[in-house]
Amino acid sequence: MNIKIYLTNFLVILLLVVFQANAQKFVRGKFDPRWKTDTTNTIVNLREFTSLMPRDGFEVFNNPGFINREEALNFYFKFEPVIAIEIEGEARAYPLNVLTFHEIANDEIKGIPIAVTYCPLCNAGIVYDRRFKHKDKEYVFDFAVSGMLRKSDMVMWDKQTETWWQQLTGEGLVGELSGEMLNFLPSLIISVEEFFSSYPDGKIMLSHKQNNYGRTYGSNPYHNYDSLGNQGSRFFDEEVDDRLPAMERVVDIENGGAYKIYPFKKIRKKKVINDDFKGKQIVIFYAGKTISVLDKKNIEDSHHVGTVTVFSSIVDGKRLTFKPKKGKYIDLETESVWEITGKCVEGSYKGKQLVTEVHSNHFAFAWLAFHPESEIFE
Repeated sequence: MNIKIYLTNFLVILLLVVFQANAQKFVRGKFDPRWKTDTTNTIVNLREFTSLMPRDGFEVFNNPGFINREEALNFYFKFEPVIAIEIEGEARAYPLNVLTFHEIANDEIKGIPIAVTYCPLCNAGIVYDRRFKHKDKEYVFDFAVSGMLRKSDMVMWDKQTETWWQQLTGEGLVGELSGEMLNFLPSLIISVEEFFSSYPDGKIMLSHKQNNYGRTYGSNPYHNYDSLGNQGSRFFDEEVDDRLPAMERVVDIENGGAYKIYPFKKIRKKKVINDDFKGKQIVIFYAGKTISVLDKKNIEDSHHVGTVTVFSSIVDGKRLTFKPKKGKYIDLETESVWEITGKCVEGSYKGKQLVTEVHSNHFAFAWLAFHPESEIFE
C-alpha cells in the first residue's frame, strides 16, 4: 500500500477514535460506553446533552397489550389524559400516567408501525411513524430512551442506526441520520372518558407490571411540577423565554416551516378559536375536565387543565366557523354538532370527521427553546 494512503487512513481512524472518546467529555454526566454512534456526525454541540442514566434506563413498551372500554373504566381514572390515535378506523389510547414511567411505546396499527412518545419534563406527547427511508434504504425503527436530555427534552435513539433523535422535534441530532426528520402522525391528547365517548370500540394500553419507580400507575413522581410558579425544569439551564410563564401549556401548529402557538389560558377563555395561519384554516376546541398528570402525587387529586384539540376547518371544500354550545361545538353554516375529537354527531354533516392537524401540548419554556421564532396567539 502507498505509504501516504496508509498514513491518511491511519490518521482518519485515529481521529474517529479520539472524537468518539471525547464524546464522554463533551456530554455532561456519565456517558454510556456502549454507544457505537458516530458522534462526529452531529448538527448540534455535544455539550448540549446531559446524560442522567444509562441508555434504556426506562423500559419502553414493544407491542403493548390493550383492554376494552369496560375493563379500562375499572382501571383508569376517567379524566386522566391519553394520547389517542386512529388509523383506518382502529383507535387506540396510551395513558400519560403510564408513559410517564416508560416514555415510548413501539406499536403497530393496521400494518403501520408507530412510536408513541411522551416527555413529562416538557409535557410533550407526540406520535411518529417508525418507517423511514434514507438513501434507498428502508428502516422500521425500534425506538428507546437514550438516558440523555437536551434542553430538558428526552433524546430517543433507534436500535437500527443508533442515531440520537430529539423527541419534541423529531430531528436526528447525532449519528448516521443526523439532520434527518421523522414523520409526525396526527394524534389527540384527550381524557379516557372523551376517548371512549368518541371511540366506544377503541382499546387502551395496559401494563400489569410495576413502573420504573416501583410504584403503582396513577401516582405522579413529578409532584407539583406543572405549577405556574415554577421556572421550568431543573435540567433546563438556558434562559427561559419571558413571553409566557415557563409552565404555561401551549398547543402548536405548523405551516410551511412557520409555527404558531396558542396558550391554554386563552383557549380556555374562548372555548373555540377559529383562526387562519398563513393560509391554513384551523379550529381549536377546548373542554374542561381533563386533569394534569404532573400535579398531585395521586393524579386523581390533580387540577383540571382541560383538553385542547386542533383540526382543519375545511369540510367538503368549504370553510366552517365554529362556536361552543352545551359542552359540544356547532358550525354556524349548518348548525351541525361536533365533538371534542372532531366527529360530527348531529346535523347535515353527521358522520363526518374533521381532519386532525398535527399538533401537541407542551410547556411554553420547552417549546420556545426549540422554536423561539414562533408566533404567539393574541
